[in-house]
Amino acid sequence: MITVFTSTYNRAYIIENLYQSLCQQSYKDFEWLIVDDGSTDDTEKIVTSLMKKKEVVIYYVKQPNGGKHRAINRGVQLAQGELFFIVDSDDQLYSNALAEIMHYYEDIKYNGSFAGICGLKTFFDGRVVGGEFQYTLLDCSPLDLRLKYHVKGDMAEVFKTDVLKKYPFPTFDGEKFCPEALVWNRISLKYKLRYVNDPIYRCEYRPDGLTAKIVRLRMNNPQASLLYYSELYQMNISFLQKVKAAINYWRFSFSSHLSFFVHLKQIGFLSLFMYPIGLLFHLRDLRS
Repeated sequence: MITVFTSTYNRAYIIENLYQSLCQQSYKDFEWLIVDDGSTDDTEKIVTSLMKKKEVVIYYVKQPNGGKHRAINRGVQLAQGELFFIVDSDDQLYSNALAEIMHYYEDIKYNGSFAGICGLKTFFDGRVVGGEFQYTLLDCSPLDLRLKYHVKGDMAEVFKTDVLKKYPFPTFDGEKFCPEALVWNRISLKYKLRYVNDPIYRCEYRPDGLTAKIVRLRMNNPQASLLYYSELYQMNISFLQKVKAAINYWRFSFSSHLSFFVHLKQIGFLSLFMYPIGLLFHLRDLRS
Protein backbone atom coordinates (compact mmCIF):
# COMPACT_ATOMS: atom_id res chain seq x y z
CA MET A 1 0.00 0.00 0.00
CA ILE A 2 2.80 2.46 0.83
CA THR A 3 6.10 3.17 -0.83
CA VAL A 4 8.46 4.83 1.62
CA PHE A 5 10.85 6.60 -0.68
CA THR A 6 14.34 7.80 0.18
CA SER A 7 16.73 9.68 -2.03
CA THR A 8 20.17 9.49 -0.51
CA TYR A 9 23.62 10.89 -1.15
CA ASN A 10 26.60 9.96 1.04
CA ARG A 11 24.52 9.17 4.12
CA ALA A 12 26.04 5.78 4.95
CA TYR A 13 26.82 7.10 8.43
CA ILE A 14 23.17 7.61 9.37
CA ILE A 15 20.77 5.80 7.01
CA GLU A 16 20.55 2.78 9.31
CA ASN A 17 18.69 4.93 11.86
CA LEU A 18 15.87 5.36 9.36
CA TYR A 19 15.94 1.62 8.71
CA GLN A 20 15.47 0.91 12.43
CA SER A 21 12.44 3.20 12.56
CA LEU A 22 10.94 1.32 9.60
CA CYS A 23 11.48 -2.00 11.34
CA GLN A 24 9.48 -0.67 14.28
CA GLN A 25 6.40 0.23 12.22
CA SER A 26 3.16 -1.28 13.49
CA TYR A 27 1.83 -1.27 9.91
CA LYS A 28 3.81 -3.68 7.73
CA ASP A 29 2.35 -3.41 4.20
CA PHE A 30 5.03 -1.15 2.76
CA GLU A 31 8.19 -1.16 0.72
CA TRP A 32 11.31 0.96 1.21
CA LEU A 33 12.50 2.24 -2.14
CA ILE A 34 15.95 3.85 -2.10
CA VAL A 35 17.38 5.79 -5.01
CA ASP A 36 21.06 6.39 -4.38
CA ASP A 37 21.91 9.67 -6.09
CA GLY A 38 25.52 8.82 -6.90
CA SER A 39 26.94 8.26 -3.41
CA THR A 40 30.71 7.83 -3.17
CA ASP A 41 30.72 6.44 0.38
CA ASP A 42 29.63 3.02 1.69
CA THR A 43 25.89 3.61 1.20
CA GLU A 44 25.48 0.69 -1.20
CA LYS A 45 27.36 -1.64 1.15
CA ILE A 46 25.25 -0.59 4.14
CA VAL A 47 21.96 -0.97 2.28
CA THR A 48 22.98 -4.36 0.91
CA SER A 49 23.63 -5.57 4.45
CA LEU A 50 20.20 -4.30 5.54
CA MET A 51 18.51 -6.06 2.65
CA LYS A 52 20.03 -9.37 3.74
CA LYS A 53 18.26 -9.10 7.10
CA LYS A 54 14.88 -9.33 5.29
CA GLU A 55 13.10 -7.41 8.04
CA VAL A 56 11.85 -4.80 5.57
CA VAL A 57 11.12 -5.08 1.85
CA ILE A 58 13.87 -2.94 0.33
CA TYR A 59 14.50 -2.00 -3.29
CA TYR A 60 17.74 -0.18 -4.07
CA VAL A 61 18.83 1.50 -7.29
CA LYS A 62 21.80 3.73 -7.94
CA GLN A 63 22.06 6.49 -10.52
CA PRO A 64 24.54 9.24 -11.41
CA ASN A 65 24.30 12.27 -9.17
CA GLY A 66 21.53 14.47 -10.54
CA GLY A 67 19.71 15.89 -7.55
CA LYS A 68 16.83 14.86 -5.33
CA HIS A 69 14.18 15.86 -7.87
CA ARG A 70 15.55 13.44 -10.47
CA ALA A 71 15.68 10.71 -7.83
CA ILE A 72 12.02 11.37 -6.96
CA ASN A 73 11.03 11.18 -10.64
CA ARG A 74 12.67 7.78 -10.91
CA GLY A 75 11.24 6.61 -7.61
CA VAL A 76 7.69 7.50 -8.64
CA GLN A 77 8.07 5.40 -11.78
CA LEU A 78 9.45 2.43 -9.83
CA ALA A 79 7.07 2.61 -6.88
CA GLN A 80 4.67 -0.28 -6.34
CA GLY A 81 2.77 1.38 -3.50
CA GLU A 82 -0.55 3.16 -3.86
CA LEU A 83 0.88 5.94 -1.68
CA PHE A 84 4.27 7.60 -2.00
CA PHE A 85 5.92 8.93 1.17
CA ILE A 86 9.19 10.85 0.80
CA VAL A 87 11.39 10.32 3.86
CA ASP A 88 14.91 11.75 3.86
CA SER A 89 17.82 9.50 4.74
CA ASP A 90 18.75 11.42 7.90
CA ASP A 91 15.22 11.40 9.32
CA GLN A 92 13.00 8.82 11.03
CA LEU A 93 9.34 7.87 11.39
CA TYR A 94 7.31 7.45 14.55
CA SER A 95 6.44 3.78 15.09
CA ASN A 96 2.75 4.39 14.34
CA ALA A 97 3.37 6.66 11.35
CA LEU A 98 2.31 4.31 8.56
CA ALA A 99 -0.67 3.07 10.56
CA GLU A 100 -1.82 6.66 11.06
CA ILE A 101 -1.42 7.36 7.36
CA MET A 102 -3.61 4.40 6.44
CA HIS A 103 -6.19 5.32 9.08
CA TYR A 104 -6.76 8.75 7.56
CA TYR A 105 -6.31 7.59 3.98
CA GLU A 106 -9.32 5.26 4.15
CA ASP A 107 -11.68 8.26 4.25
CA ILE A 108 -10.28 9.89 1.10
CA LYS A 109 -9.04 6.86 -0.82
CA TYR A 110 -11.75 7.01 -3.48
CA ASN A 111 -12.23 10.78 -3.48
CA GLY A 112 -10.69 12.10 -6.68
CA SER A 113 -10.32 15.64 -5.31
CA PHE A 114 -7.63 14.51 -2.86
CA ALA A 115 -3.98 13.99 -3.79
CA GLY A 116 -3.19 12.40 -0.44
CA ILE A 117 -2.84 13.12 3.24
CA CYS A 118 -0.29 14.98 5.33
CA GLY A 119 0.92 14.72 8.92
CA LEU A 120 3.27 16.77 11.06
CA LYS A 121 7.03 16.80 11.20
CA THR A 122 8.69 17.24 14.57
CA PHE A 123 12.24 17.73 15.71
CA PHE A 124 13.74 14.87 17.67
CA ASP A 125 12.92 16.67 20.92
CA GLY A 126 9.20 16.61 20.00
CA ARG A 127 8.74 20.23 18.97
CA VAL A 128 6.54 20.62 15.89
CA VAL A 129 8.38 22.04 12.89
CA GLY A 130 6.96 25.48 12.19
CA GLY A 131 5.06 25.68 15.48
CA GLU A 132 1.84 24.13 16.71
CA PHE A 133 -0.75 23.09 14.11
CA GLN A 134 -4.07 24.77 14.92
CA TYR A 135 -6.40 22.31 13.18
CA THR A 136 -7.55 18.79 13.97
CA LEU A 137 -8.32 18.14 10.30
CA LEU A 138 -7.90 20.57 7.42
CA ASP A 139 -8.76 19.88 3.79
CA CYS A 140 -7.05 22.31 1.46
CA SER A 141 -4.41 22.58 -1.25
CA PRO A 142 -0.71 22.75 -0.37
CA LEU A 143 -0.66 26.34 -1.65
CA ASP A 144 -3.64 27.42 0.48
CA LEU A 145 -2.06 25.80 3.52
CA ARG A 146 0.83 28.27 3.28
CA LEU A 147 -0.84 31.40 1.96
CA LYS A 148 -4.40 31.22 3.27
CA TYR A 149 -3.96 29.38 6.57
CA HIS A 150 -0.42 30.68 7.17
CA VAL A 151 1.04 27.34 8.24
CA LYS A 152 4.82 27.45 8.33
CA GLY A 153 7.48 24.78 8.38
CA ASP A 154 7.95 21.54 6.50
CA MET A 155 5.13 19.00 6.49
CA ALA A 156 5.07 15.23 5.96
CA GLU A 157 3.17 14.87 2.69
CA VAL A 158 2.02 11.45 1.50
CA PHE A 159 0.77 11.55 -2.08
CA LYS A 160 -1.18 9.11 -4.17
CA THR A 161 1.43 7.65 -6.50
CA ASP A 162 -0.84 8.02 -9.53
CA VAL A 163 -1.11 11.75 -8.87
CA LEU A 164 2.65 12.20 -8.68
CA LYS A 165 3.05 10.36 -11.96
CA LYS A 166 1.09 13.20 -13.59
CA TYR A 167 3.44 15.84 -12.16
CA PRO A 168 7.09 14.93 -12.72
CA PHE A 169 9.72 17.41 -11.62
CA PRO A 170 11.08 19.51 -14.50
CA THR A 171 14.78 18.99 -15.15
CA PHE A 172 17.35 21.32 -16.65
CA ASP A 173 20.77 20.39 -18.00
CA GLY A 174 23.50 21.28 -15.52
CA GLU A 175 21.10 21.81 -12.61
CA LYS A 176 20.75 19.46 -9.64
CA PHE A 177 18.05 21.17 -7.60
CA CYS A 178 14.38 21.91 -8.09
CA PRO A 179 12.08 23.22 -5.32
CA GLU A 180 9.57 20.57 -4.26
CA ALA A 181 7.05 23.39 -3.85
CA LEU A 182 7.06 23.88 -7.62
CA VAL A 183 5.35 20.51 -8.08
CA TRP A 184 3.23 20.82 -4.93
CA ASN A 185 1.91 24.15 -6.28
CA ARG A 186 1.02 22.55 -9.61
CA ILE A 187 -0.84 19.82 -7.74
CA SER A 188 -2.65 22.57 -5.80
CA LEU A 189 -4.37 23.76 -8.96
CA LYS A 190 -6.41 20.55 -9.10
CA TYR A 191 -6.11 18.70 -5.80
CA LYS A 192 -6.18 19.14 -2.05
CA LEU A 193 -4.61 17.21 0.81
CA ARG A 194 -6.10 16.15 4.11
CA TYR A 195 -3.90 17.69 6.82
CA VAL A 196 -4.02 15.98 10.20
CA ASN A 197 -2.71 17.15 13.55
CA ASP A 198 -0.66 14.02 14.20
CA PRO A 199 3.15 13.82 14.32
CA ILE A 200 4.41 11.05 12.05
CA TYR A 201 7.89 12.20 11.03
CA ARG A 202 11.00 13.14 13.05
CA CYS A 203 13.63 15.29 11.41
CA GLU A 204 16.84 17.18 11.98
CA TYR A 205 18.26 19.89 9.73
CA ARG A 206 21.91 19.03 9.22
CA PRO A 207 24.71 21.26 7.92
CA ASP A 208 25.08 18.97 4.88
CA GLY A 209 21.35 19.06 4.06
CA LEU A 210 19.50 21.01 1.37
CA THR A 211 17.72 23.35 3.77
CA ALA A 212 20.96 24.67 5.25
CA LYS A 213 22.17 25.94 1.86
CA ILE A 214 18.90 26.84 0.14
CA VAL A 215 19.89 30.32 -1.10
CA ARG A 216 23.09 29.04 -2.70
CA LEU A 217 21.16 26.16 -4.25
CA ARG A 218 18.73 28.58 -5.87
CA MET A 219 21.61 30.67 -7.17
CA ASN A 220 23.38 27.64 -8.63
CA ASN A 221 20.17 26.24 -10.14
CA PRO A 222 18.46 29.35 -11.47
CA GLN A 223 16.26 27.89 -14.20
CA ALA A 224 14.27 25.72 -11.79
CA SER A 225 14.15 28.53 -9.23
CA LEU A 226 12.91 31.07 -11.77
CA LEU A 227 10.27 28.66 -13.04
CA TYR A 228 9.03 28.20 -9.49
CA TYR A 229 8.75 31.93 -8.77
CA SER A 230 7.25 32.81 -12.16
CA GLU A 231 4.53 30.15 -11.78
CA LEU A 232 3.82 31.25 -8.21
CA TYR A 233 3.54 34.85 -9.39
CA GLN A 234 0.88 33.88 -11.94
CA MET A 235 -1.25 31.97 -9.42
CA ASN A 236 -4.28 33.27 -7.55
CA ILE A 237 -2.40 34.58 -4.52
CA SER A 238 -2.49 37.80 -2.55
CA PHE A 239 -0.86 41.00 -3.77
CA LEU A 240 1.79 40.77 -1.05
CA GLN A 241 2.68 37.21 -2.06
CA LYS A 242 2.94 38.31 -5.69
CA VAL A 243 5.35 41.05 -4.63
CA LYS A 244 7.49 38.54 -2.75
CA ALA A 245 7.47 36.14 -5.70
CA ALA A 246 8.51 38.91 -8.10
CA ILE A 247 11.32 40.07 -5.80
CA ASN A 248 12.69 36.55 -5.53
CA TYR A 249 12.35 36.00 -9.26
CA TRP A 250 14.51 39.00 -10.05
CA ARG A 251 16.81 38.16 -7.14
CA PHE A 252 17.79 34.86 -8.71
CA SER A 253 17.55 36.05 -12.32
CA PHE A 254 21.02 37.57 -11.94
CA SER A 255 22.40 34.03 -11.53
CA SER A 256 20.89 32.99 -14.86
CA HIS A 257 22.41 33.29 -18.33
CA LEU A 258 19.03 34.07 -19.88
CA SER A 259 18.54 37.51 -21.35
CA PHE A 260 16.57 40.26 -19.63
CA PHE A 261 13.86 40.03 -22.28
CA VAL A 262 13.45 36.29 -21.73
CA HIS A 263 13.00 36.96 -18.03
CA LEU A 264 10.45 39.66 -18.76
CA LYS A 265 8.50 37.28 -20.98
CA GLN A 266 8.56 34.59 -18.31
CA ILE A 267 7.22 36.65 -15.42
CA GLY A 268 5.58 39.71 -16.97
CA PHE A 269 6.09 43.46 -17.32
CA LEU A 270 4.41 44.48 -14.06
CA SER A 271 7.01 42.58 -12.04
CA LEU A 272 9.62 45.14 -13.13
CA PHE A 273 8.68 47.31 -10.16
CA MET A 274 10.38 44.69 -7.97
CA TYR A 275 13.54 44.54 -10.10
CA PRO A 276 15.59 46.98 -7.96
CA ILE A 277 14.70 45.19 -4.74
CA GLY A 278 15.63 41.86 -6.31
CA LEU A 279 19.00 43.33 -7.28
CA LEU A 280 19.63 44.43 -3.69
CA PHE A 281 18.85 40.94 -2.41
CA HIS A 282 21.18 39.46 -5.03
CA LEU A 283 24.04 41.71 -3.93
CA ARG A 284 23.43 40.68 -0.33
CA ASP A 285 23.46 36.99 -1.36
CA LEU A 286 26.84 37.47 -3.02
CA ARG A 287 28.30 38.79 0.23
CA SER A 288 26.88 36.02 2.41
